[in-house]
Amino acid sequence: MKISELIKWFEGWANPAWQEKWDNCGWQIEPGILTEPAGVLVCLTPTLAVMQEAITLQQTGEPVNLIFAHHPLIFGGVNRLCSGEAIGEMAKLAFSHRIGIYSAHTNFDQVNHGTADVLAQWLNLKQVKPIVPTQPGLGYGRIGQLEPALSLRDLLTLIQEKFHPPELIVSPAEPQKRIRRLAVLGGSGASYIDAVVQAGAEAYLTSDCKFHQFQEARDRGLVLIDAGHYATERPACDRLVQKLSKAGVSWVKLSTQDEDFRQFFRG
Repeated sequence: MKISELIKWFEGWANPAWQEKWDNCGWQIEPGILTEPAGVLVCLTPTLAVMQEAITLQQTGEPVNLIFAHHPLIFGGVNRLCSGEAIGEMAKLAFSHRIGIYSAHTNFDQVNHGTADVLAQWLNLKQVKPIVPTQPGLGYGRIGQLEPALSLRDLLTLIQEKFHPPELIVSPAEPQKRIRRLAVLGGSGASYIDAVVQAGAEAYLTSDCKFHQFQEARDRGLVLIDAGHYATERPACDRLVQKLSKAGVSWVKLSTQDEDFRQFFRG
């Protein structure tokens, strides 16, 4: 499968036109590789560590020519590329080693088998539907039924076993509280608390929640669970490797140098 064919297939599934206005999905750097056979390194965040991993793989004979990332490289008002700065160095290495960088962000969040669906599937939720529909069958987050219902303690244990977060932060609730209706949204999902409550969820797994958002959840009878950005989105990258392989990409690998940028000191 050529890179141009891969991108056409992917965008037929997760159209970049579905992205939010503030987002930057699609090609970040395309160094003239569209007609080459696709060799894909999948990651959550395109960093210099991931780029060096791709270059090292090239040097050992692996046919890597595309970093396929969830998070955009060029984002948030970047208006210059300078030597010595991370994005500038990424661009220089991308062109000199002919390694493209492509991002699927908020378009990938909405689709079936995207970031939210993978969380729901890993937790074996039933009767799943989007928290916030954006078009027929698609939308942000997922809400569904735990069958059988779990105590909060058992649900937190399950989340730890499945996603291995470095830390779980939970709004105040009794450990034996029974949870049947669970909402999930990978990445920064605290802005959807109202929609989650309106949908009837008893607990909500997401990340990047602030102090007063835990207060809001507690006051509204919702158990808010923050497992961290990396832990809630990395599983979708693993699933994407499988989907790209099934679609016909002959060489595709999950990055081993993807990073969780939050570290926790345990004194």
